[in-house]
Amino acid sequence: MKKIVPDPPVSHSVSRRNSDHDLANEVIRHALANTRVNGSLIAALHPTAAGPAGTDSPFSVRPGISAEEALLHVSMLLKAAEEVSDEITERASGIERGLIWSLVHSVEMARGVVDALLDGNRHASS
Repeated sequence: MKKIVPDPPVSHSVSRRNSDHDLANEVIRHALANTRVNGSLIAALHPTAAGPAGTDSPFSVRPGISAEEALLHVSMLLKAAEEVSDEITERASGIERGLIWSLVHSVEMARGVVDALLDGNRHASS
C-alpha cells in the first residue's frame, strides 16, 4: 500500500515585504523619535488643512479642524463602516463572508487605535 504524501509547500524566494511601506514607516518612526512635545501629542498637532477627501471627490476636508475633533469623526466613520460590514457579513457566503469578516476586523482594530488615542489624551489632560 502506498502512502500518499502531498507536495511540500512552494517556497517563495521573493520577499513579500514592501520596501516603500517600510521606508515610509521608518521616516515616521524617526520623526516621532526626534520630536519633543510638551503636553499632549494630539494638542501639538496642527489643525487640518483644506483638501479633497479623495481623487475626483466632490467632498473636501475643512481647514482648521483640531486633531481631536478629526479623530472623533474618524472614529464615527469607522463605527459606521463596522456596522455596515457586520450587516453584509450576515448575508454573504463562502469566500466573500471571510473577506468581509476580515474587513470588519481591520475596521474594528483601526477604530480601537483611534479611540485609545482619544482616551489617552483625555486622561492625560485631566
